[in-house]
Amino acid sequence: MHERTRRRVLTASGAAAVSVMGLSGCVGQSSPSGNDSANGTNNEVENSSAGGGSSSGGELTVAYVPIYPNMQHYIMQEEGYYDALDTEVTAKRFSDGPSVVKAFASDEVDVALFGVTPAMVLTDKGKQADVLAANSRNGFRVMATNAFGDLYADQHGDAFSAFEKREGRKVTFGVPPDGSVPDIALRYWIERDLGLGELESVVDKVTVSPAKAPQTMGSGGVDATMIQEPFATVIENEQGFGEVAWSGDILPGHPVTVTFVQNSVPRDIAEGFVEQHSKATKFVRKNPKKAAEDAAAVIGSGVSTDLARKAIDSQASDFLSDPHEVRTQSKTMARLVEEIGNTESVVSPKQLFDFSVYDAVSKR
Repeated sequence: MHERTRRRVLTASGAAAVSVMGLSGCVGQSSPSGNDSANGTNNEVENSSAGGGSSSGGELTVAYVPIYPNMQHYIMQEEGYYDALDTEVTAKRFSDGPSVVKAFASDEVDVALFGVTPAMVLTDKGKQADVLAANSRNGFRVMATNAFGDLYADQHGDAFSAFEKREGRKVTFGVPPDGSVPDIALRYWIERDLGLGELESVVDKVTVSPAKAPQTMGSGGVDATMIQEPFATVIENEQGFGEVAWSGDILPGHPVTVTFVQNSVPRDIAEGFVEQHSKATKFVRKNPKKAAEDAAAVIGSGVSTDLARKAIDSQASDFLSDPHEVRTQSKTMARLVEEIGNTESVVSPKQLFDFSVYDAVSKR
């Protein structure tokens, strides 16, 4: 919990724990029941659409997973930007994306900073919510053992068959569940960019959460992973591992995480959130060192300031707020999400985004 000038921002843990090479349990776990009550306005929030409501006060619950693509939250919390909202803010921390999706789907949270593809799935299922801002793009690095990385450096796409011939097995990739953003990025790389055929025919895919990927690689459980910061930098810091590819070269401009907001959030609160979100994006561009410190403070003691600073210089740390900038590539990703069966149809940008909130804020 962090004191602010006008109110407190509560933090609640959703079983958040990060295990990395040599840093097992580097992010502490706290109990939701252990949080103090927040001071702030107690006015009742009117249940009106973010597209047309107008009310103040009440409470806003913001869900996030402690990864770099959600950088704006760390800055908004640590720099006091949430204080500008005329509502009490509770930040809820989750250990993985599926947990956030479940909480959002059951209306336990008002705002979720999570992957664009889960937002597509919820939209396809009829969830009354919209993406109001983009958080990050081009946010993955393919990290691998030198055994595979050296082959890829010499042979590129042919490295997969060369590895299988040499090792007697396919390359093992550790990635979150089917349809997650890193899974979609991996599929696009293998199937569209390299043209090697269906993902499962080229690699053995193992489901591994981002937080556990470094430790899993370190123990020899996987040969490679499509992963975001700061975990990519954790892997890079260890001997015997390195970067193979960057998703910004694979699918330039692709979205990673977005700000998904329930339509029940009043319009003025939604605009206020997006305004502070945009302010946070500008902050990270102008003050990367302080932004890294803010990220380290929220993510946990195992992510040191030095590690955070190095990770923020990564080309995979590409932050933005304007949802228009990820519109085109969201269509490309939506087609893959539909192809693997996670949605019944291709979710269009018109279904997924509400650009009017960002547009209104950007004109101020």
